[in-house]
Amino acid sequence: MKAIQQICIHGRGASPQEISAQVRVSAPGVTKMLRYLSAHDLIVYAPYKPVFLSEKGERIALEVIRHHRLLELYLVESLGFGWEQVHAEAEKLEHHISEDFEATIERLLGYPQFDPHGDPIPTRDGKLPPPVLDNLDGQDIGALLVVRRVSDEDPALLLYLGERGLCPGAKVHILSREPFGGPLCVEIEGNTQFITPHAARNVFTEFALESHAGAAHASPETASLSKSEKV
Repeated sequence: MKAIQQICIHGRGASPQEISAQVRVSAPGVTKMLRYLSAHDLIVYAPYKPVFLSEKGERIALEVIRHHRLLELYLVESLGFGWEQVHAEAEKLEHHISEDFEATIERLLGYPQFDPHGDPIPTRDGKLPPPVLDNLDGQDIGALLVVRRVSDEDPALLLYLGERGLCPGAKVHILSREPFGGPLCVEIEGNTQFITPHAARNVFTEFALESHAGAAHASPETASLSKSEKV
């Protein structure tokens, strides 16, 4: 259900093939699970059609995502884990914490809005703001940007991004792009870096408030950064 919710944030249903790739389960195994979830009114499912969560399924999926993202932040801020380590650890723990434990770590962390990778944390009543979906690779040369979130499933990629300062809250200026699918040349907090297209597609940005030749303006709401966005 968590995988379906994450795929559906793009405004469409989830195909069994996408679910299979995300959860690393065979297509027949996914079909069996979809039938089970449908029988328990957790998804809207019909063969050969996109899958959607039901209202009940959405509520459960958001609760699991809330556990996961609070755990990631707790592991980074309180236990000293690297941001490349916490996704796998949170996957193991997210189904096994009590609501009291969840509430306690939320309070200790100061009621955060974002996890270490910039993903929004669902509220206790199941509200989740839409994530930033525009990736760095799709932006124009000259754009002034702020990193809002990064993909969190590949530890090696997170190490690569962290070494280059591409963390939530970082300001990025796109200087140039090498031809024939080559890397982006960017300035990150005053340091010039070359970023591979694959890495850039896993960094999600908004326009910064500062204007630059050819760059658009962001809305005032994007100006403030919470403590957790800067982790």
